Amino acid sequence: MWFDQIWVDARLATLAPNAPGLGTIDRGAVAARDGHIVFAGAERDLPTGWDAAEQTSCEGRWITPGLIDCHTHLVFGGDRAHEFELRLAGASYEEIARAGGGILSTVRATRAASEHELVQTALPRLAALIAEGVTTVEIKSGYGLDVETERRQLRAARLLAKEQSVAVTTTFLGAHAVPAEMEGDKNRYIDLVCREMLPRVASDGLADAVDAFCETIAFTPEQTQRVFKAAHAAGLPVKLHADQLSNSHGALLAAENRALSADHLEFTDEAGAAAMAAAGTVAVLLPGAFYFIRETQKPPIESFRKHRVPIALATDCNPGTSPLTSLLLVMNMGATLFRLTVEECIAAVTREAARALGLLRTAGTLERGKWCDLAIWNIERPAELVYRMGLNPLHARVWRGR
Repeated sequence: MWFDQIWVDARLATLAPNAPGLGTIDRGAVAARDGHIVFAGAERDLPTGWDAAEQTSCEGRWITPGLIDCHTHLVFGGDRAHEFELRLAGASYEEIARAGGGILSTVRATRAASEHELVQTALPRLAALIAEGVTTVEIKSGYGLDVETERRQLRAARLLAKEQSVAVTTTFLGAHAVPAEMEGDKNRYIDLVCREMLPRVASDGLADAVDAFCETIAFTPEQTQRVFKAAHAAGLPVKLHADQLSNSHGALLAAENRALSADHLEFTDEAGAAAMAAAGTVAVLLPGAFYFIRETQKPPIESFRKHRVPIALATDCNPGTSPLTSLLLVMNMGATLFRLTVEECIAAVTREAARALGLLRTAGTLERGKWCDLAIWNIERPAELVYRMGLNPLHARVWRGR
């Protein structure tokens, strides 16, 4: 059998769904052809007579699937460092938002930015993720809140995939906040999202999914349902910012709409967790935002475990509540703040993150037929990926077999 590339003398964490734990293999190999994995397993099981154009000895290093950041707002204008100072002085996230700050301050800066400027300012954030072994990243819009700026954000996100060797999935988040020109009229703005913005984005092929913010400071479940109906009509899957600041039964709404994921989930109740499990909706936890806004209500981890809800972790990289570009730190936060296990944390940024994006058939595990996206680590045991803070042990990153 002929391979383009093979990595040998490696320890593998395959994350294969049917394997115990992390699916570890002590002396393993991964082989690629045409950008896809054609072998991942024990060296002794390699087919006889194999040959490769290039062979790399990992010298006992660990290989995991390339990391996946399944929830980011990576493309935006400006920053919100001043609001950080206000929060340190005692202002709450909700108070800042109601005073015209928060998301709307980023909307003003993003509307003023060109497509080129949005790409150039996002590139350093993307580079930080890539430097830690990220091979796939989801990028949301939601800082335009008008047709043209939302389209510009999504085009910029698509362009990032041409600037760097990384897979980018895009999500239309028009229902993120009510723009100032709507003078607080949420229903009128949702009309615009459903009748003009979403159909235009879908017809342009700019979005892979549709998201919304269902919360007391954003949109009601009824308004969110209208967005989901329009998304389904456009043939796009949905996901939801749910139950972050209160229990608006967003997790239940997401499950009822067969959402790929429900994200945040600090106030989700057991009924919501059970519904998510039945629907196959992934719980995407965002400890960066939990930490940054000094939240105290933790997501219901035990309910998710009890009902076997898949758990993913993501940076939620955004200018206001999680200016974070480190999935390694996110794993540590998931363990220390939410008490996730090492196995749960590593699965959360590989296999379950792929599931949250609807990409599990092609990414997230070391299995034959999937994209050859790898992270090769200078570690002695996988726990080091979760345990350390501020140290990047990445030895090499492989994207599409290169």
